[in-house]
Amino acid sequence: MTNSLFPLPDNRIPVIVGVGEITDRPKEIAAGLEPLALLEEALRRAEADSGARLLGEIGSLDIVNFLSWRYQDPAKQLSDRLGIKPKHAYYGPVGGESPIRYLHEAAQRIARGECSVAAVCGAEAQSTATKAERAGVTLPWTPFAHDVPEPKRGAAFQKPIAVQLGVFRPVTVYPFYEAASSAHWGQTPREAMAESGTLWSTYSNVASENPHAWLKRRFSPEEITTPAPDNRLIAWPYTKLMVANPSVNMGGAILITSLAKARAAGIAEDRLIHIHGGASAEEPHDYLARDHFFESHAQNAVLQAAMELADGGAFDAIELYSCFPCVPKMARRTLGLGAGVQPTVTGGLTFFGAPLNTYMTHAACAMVRQLRNGAKLGLLYGQGGFVTKHHALVLSRQAPQTPLAQNTSVQAEADRQRGAVPQFVTEAGGRGSVESFTVIYGRGGEVEHGVVMLRTSDDARALARVPARDGATLAHLLDLDRTPVGSSGEIVTAADGVLEWRV
Repeated sequence: MTNSLFPLPDNRIPVIVGVGEITDRPKEIAAGLEPLALLEEALRRAEADSGARLLGEIGSLDIVNFLSWRYQDPAKQLSDRLGIKPKHAYYGPVGGESPIRYLHEAAQRIARGECSVAAVCGAEAQSTATKAERAGVTLPWTPFAHDVPEPKRGAAFQKPIAVQLGVFRPVTVYPFYEAASSAHWGQTPREAMAESGTLWSTYSNVASENPHAWLKRRFSPEEITTPAPDNRLIAWPYTKLMVANPSVNMGGAILITSLAKARAAGIAEDRLIHIHGGASAEEPHDYLARDHFFESHAQNAVLQAAMELADGGAFDAIELYSCFPCVPKMARRTLGLGAGVQPTVTGGLTFFGAPLNTYMTHAACAMVRQLRNGAKLGLLYGQGGFVTKHHALVLSRQAPQTPLAQNTSVQAEADRQRGAVPQFVTEAGGRGSVESFTVIYGRGGEVEHGVVMLRTSDDARALARVPARDGATLAHLLDLDRTPVGSSGEIVTAADGVLEWRV
């Protein structure tokens, strides 16, 4: 049988038929489920959700990268647990956008006729793993694969001075985008903070109603943005309640089939969610090799492509990736959405929880439920790295008007938008103006040091330290009523050879 909207047979039209999630809160540490067990349970729940027996027919299996535990060939181990031998079995690299990319690629395999049943899944058990390590408990899990190399991430892509100054982790790099973008939009830091608090409060409201969320509590904007003993500052302007929470135990899975397979299995039409298409693009992995920090060209290109896929229709269900406030704040402006937008169907990486790379697996599950419950057009937008890797996917209750596209990269458009990248230097003097900045705090709330991204007098880029003892410069950076971005100061070289900046 052929779908009436376009001349593709039903066995080439991908649809999501089942979603499954598990949140594990063991009473005893040793009773916590390992990631592979969480994956298996999430997949079985997805099969139950579909109402059909599909796991044995999986021909495409994608697993989101684990960070809480390391396995030898996890794709084979999971396949053995399920008793399957998929033609495509892939365990991917680190990246918060990866669940969306895997969903998109699985749909493309079905559209090419390479398989009729595909699965995308991810799981983490960081909460149990951390508690076990602290308590000296040996977990009865599959032995940790010490001979498997740790995945390449973070410091591996950054300049040595970035590592030396502590700006090589997401929590200390995203503030550069936060400060630069809010200044570009003409906001004072106080106004930017208020927007972040309101936005994050909205995420918490959604998480409070999500049965799978780790934190089911509504937080006011003020609770989120105000430093407190249980909400310490980490890297200016971000408090603990403004950053992702990886200490969770969660598993999620999505089953995709061809429309023909879904109908043959007797799955009701109103349970099927169609994949219209998506797009992907990346920024340079070294964040200091980018032209500026008030926007992401890759993000813009991906979201603009998603809007084109919507063909003028309005998204009535949206998931904007929420590792840190700057990401959805930039995204909603690119999408032309107002400050009152509902940015999530899941609850966000702070409140729902951030099972490391696999949050968007859960977002896809939540989006499917939202569409089944009446929403018509959904947008899933995920990103990874340091505003580095971007992928969007458009879902709908209705079949698309055109076949699923196979070429999904909008990298050329992102590259076309990119301007000249300033030379990076580690030696400089004279005057330097602030391109962006952050201040890094210790666990007791004390300032460790500030880090300023500078443009030198000849427009090169440099990183400079602001010592904790330099109260005047720190006060200048932390003024809530006037952004320091664009202000000028003196560049000096400290005794250890590191550049410092003072107002």
